[in-house]
Amino acid sequence: MRARSPDTHGHLELDGARIAYEVHGSGEPTVLLLPTWTIIHTRFWKMQVPYLARHCRVVTYDSPGNGASDRPLDPEAYGVAAHLRYTAAVLDAVAAEAAVLVGLSQGAQYAVSFAGEHPERVLGIAMIGPALALEPEAAGERSKFIWSHFEEPYPPQTPSGVPLGRPDPPDWWKYNRHYWLDDVGDFAWFFFGQALPELHSTKPIEDCVAWTLETSGEILGAEYDSPMPERARFREWAARITCPVTVIHGTDDRIVPFEVGRMLAEATHGRLVTLDGAGHLPLVRDPVRINLVVKDFVDRIARTVGV
Repeated sequence: MRARSPDTHGHLELDGARIAYEVHGSGEPTVLLLPTWTIIHTRFWKMQVPYLARHCRVVTYDSPGNGASDRPLDPEAYGVAAHLRYTAAVLDAVAAEAAVLVGLSQGAQYAVSFAGEHPERVLGIAMIGPALALEPEAAGERSKFIWSHFEEPYPPQTPSGVPLGRPDPPDWWKYNRHYWLDDVGDFAWFFFGQALPELHSTKPIEDCVAWTLETSGEILGAEYDSPMPERARFREWAARITCPVTVIHGTDDRIVPFEVGRMLAEATHGRLVTLDGAGHLPLVRDPVRINLVVKDFVDRIARTVGV
């Protein structure tokens, strides 16, 4: 049972894929809650939509690969360039000339790129645990380790059969294409356990694993084969941003280091909201605080643009 059903919903077809979207509430400004990594779909915003929709119009859409959208295996359907088109098409479908963008984790890539390419359509950006390291040192040693072994059999080994290195914690070996194909559900239990390190997180972890099982390891692999702009391109987009920016980041984020959020806020001349002890998904574990921060941000923008 959903706390709030959409007022309207529909599909649009773009590049051969059907994209599902929902509209909740009314009034201005429009707030677009962006999708994140395809491992989950837009129900992850379920604690934000009912509250925000009492005050303005809230729009969500499912990325291809999960939720109510199609599941193509073409990597081109999942890249940043594709999401530039999806975001514009969804705003067109709901007759929104401009919107406040809110992105979680990978959604920050979509928000920054869209604001860089279409500044006239972005009133402001709020980003939570942004997975967007503008400088390589901010990504951390674990990120380098994972990606250096992502394509190798699980677990990566030397020719002698000895495990090659030891990530912290060791189960980060499961962040591996071959393991996703073998047991994406087990990977999800590990990954969301890291994303939600706070005590008493059983229910949100179970939700995220269930949403993962609505997609597949093949889809996640196709997404990671999608074209990714170089960091220099993201730095260019970030430098173009003139709208208000708020970055929200937990100090115990085990997916994206806190330093990434700090540097992104600095690069976009934005405000940094630090959540002491919070993990990667504070919108789930501390929804009241996140909702109030986002609403305050939206209200300040509304007063600025006179809506």
